[in-house]
Amino acid sequence: MKYVDEFRDGALAAGLARALAREVDPGRDYAFMEFCGGHTHAISRYGVADLLPPNVRMIHGPGCPVCVLPIGRVDMAIGLALARPEVILCSYGDCLRVPASDGLSLLKAKARGADVRMVYSAADALALAVREPAREVVFFAIGFETTTPPTALVLREAATRRLANFSVICNHVLTPPAITAILDSPAASRLGALHLDGFIGPAHVSTLIGSRPYEAFAARYRKPVVIAGFEPLDVMQAIRMLVRQVDTGRAEVENEFTRAVVRDGNPKAQAIVSEVLALRDEFEWRGLGVLARSALRIRPAFAPWDAEAKFGLDYRPVPDHRACECGAILRGVKKPTDCKLFGTVCTPETPMGSCMVSSEGACAAHYNYGRFRDVPVHVVGTSAPPNPDQETA
Repeated sequence: MKYVDEFRDGALAAGLARALAREVDPGRDYAFMEFCGGHTHAISRYGVADLLPPNVRMIHGPGCPVCVLPIGRVDMAIGLALARPEVILCSYGDCLRVPASDGLSLLKAKARGADVRMVYSAADALALAVREPAREVVFFAIGFETTTPPTALVLREAATRRLANFSVICNHVLTPPAITAILDSPAASRLGALHLDGFIGPAHVSTLIGSRPYEAFAARYRKPVVIAGFEPLDVMQAIRMLVRQVDTGRAEVENEFTRAVVRDGNPKAQAIVSEVLALRDEFEWRGLGVLARSALRIRPAFAPWDAEAKFGLDYRPVPDHRACECGAILRGVKKPTDCKLFGTVCTPETPMGSCMVSSEGACAAHYNYGRFRDVPVHVVGTSAPPNPDQETA
């Protein structure tokens, strides 16, 4: 397939691995964070970590919108769906499985009688409201900058049609404030020490906002950022570009994903978002806490389609499960295997935390692909412990 197979070429990957091995400084360690869960998934799925030099370490970041959604926001949606039988609550598939309070999730609320439905897009929810004029259709919107324009578009369309039975719970969050929270010294001391040499910047988010917003991080924190596509060769080339910046003492924003990302992003999409949505004063993130001006709300002009205002919904913070390490994993201070629940009590079929729900979550990615690397492999020709169950000849 054009522009896909070329970025999964095994021979090219092996060549990049050899080039990286030659270029890294053997006397130092490198620690890079891939912010986006799509990169985490690619690194695990394609075995990129196995191709990196031993002194290059990748750290998972918080870039999974399902993962950073706090329990209190899911509780808000569940409470509305259970209390109001006239409401049809719609959201994306992964969001329906996020564990909430009292052992519930949106799917389990559905089993208790709430009308909860999976949709593939914000437009699907709007179309449902048109088909069901006697019901209240509420779209539980989540995502980073990538999925924000579609939400803004359906809000504008609902206003144009005067569609009174449609509304949105807006949970859209922004990438730059999360990077700031990870890098700021006060936040770092509060959230746990973490040494980083640079970032792999998100791909789809950057198609919307461009590369310009990351320039402040490179300048203020002296941390290089390389925006990369989601294919394995994209990621490997981005790591090579980061290594070169670190070795030469540079801290700049570079764009590996030039086939889709430009410096100023998509002005038309940005304008639609700005027309319909505005910055919230603060918003709670799972793992990062309450961050100022880090999320979006619906503007007063579109208040009739703001479900939080329409139904008088209040947000109440809820602590995470005490044994779940999702918060620390999202900050990069722990790995999935550092969690006692990983792979035992907590699996994709029975998730205890949000990181195991989404396919972009660090725990789900490691469970599906990376955990096999944790199992010692017996190499032919080496001695192995005797097997007491095996008969001798």
